[in-house]
Amino acid sequence: MKKELTHKLSLHSSDPSRIIEVVDLTKDFGRGIGVFDVTFYVKKGEVYGFLGPNGAGKSTTIRHLMGYYKPDKGVTYINGLESFKEYYKILENVGYLPGEPALPLYYTGNEFIDEMKSLKNVKDTSMIDYLIDYFKVDTNLLCKEMSMGMKRKMAIVVAFMNDPAVLILDEPTSGLDPQMQRKFIEFVKNEKKKGKTILLSSHIFSEVDATCDRISIIKDGRIVSEFEADTLKHASLKKYVVSFEDREKLDIFINNINKDVIKVIDRNNDSLSLVVTVEDKDIKQLINSIADSQVSSFTEIKETLQDYFMSFYKEEKEFEGVGK
Repeated sequence: MKKELTHKLSLHSSDPSRIIEVVDLTKDFGRGIGVFDVTFYVKKGEVYGFLGPNGAGKSTTIRHLMGYYKPDKGVTYINGLESFKEYYKILENVGYLPGEPALPLYYTGNEFIDEMKSLKNVKDTSMIDYLIDYFKVDTNLLCKEMSMGMKRKMAIVVAFMNDPAVLILDEPTSGLDPQMQRKFIEFVKNEKKKGKTILLSSHIFSEVDATCDRISIIKDGRIVSEFEADTLKHASLKKYVVSFEDREKLDIFINNINKDVIKVIDRNNDSLSLVVTVEDKDIKQLINSIADSQVSSFTEIKETLQDYFMSFYKEEKEFEGVGK
């Protein structure tokens, strides 16, 4: 898969299927901090993954979508409404789960839910009852006594209590235990089946991989790649490790292959192995070359979302052991 951007939008689209749009968004906080020329859209019924480490610009982008910040340049829209100018209209049909939910310390969960029901004019409590049961929320606790995970579950109840058509989720499973993370992924999948439009910001590869239709990778405030999730899973360019019994056979193999078709991208003289790439349609050439060279082993390397993401961060250590 090529590490390149898709064509950027230069103007706000009139396409009604584009529920969320970010167009040339720039917010410069100085010292290279902020977001710069960020452009993407989310179509109706789509789950869009916004993948990057903490500090990459995910939350800043989302806060612009929610109308909290005024852009230095560019514009954001939800349902065709400009976020900063018409945020009060946008919020009526958007469920927003912030990265760091702030709850009123001296309210119980039930009191906070009642307050938000009033603000959102929620009459039907069936969604609230479902969420409390599904996520096992103890609404009798004071908010200040809640664990980080319980606060996150309370925020989920409040965000989705009015069954909104658009969901904007900023690091939604942060603070949840593994079981609740899995339940949240199932919840997102079910919301997608209902036709909801979902923007999912995360640094956890498994939840992005499990739920998203399209994915963008953001680094240092800029989108460095955008792609269909299935494109990565079913990429036609395959990668293999080929090992040899001795150095002579390895050299013969390299000399005999069609280098326009079979590309050697790595060589390890200690293990007498090569990493090669070949397109699916040309796999027969590789098989024939291997048969002629008497290799000792031949293994495909499956590229995961994490592998692809790490190719943009290969010289940095901030993601070691994180996001799995």
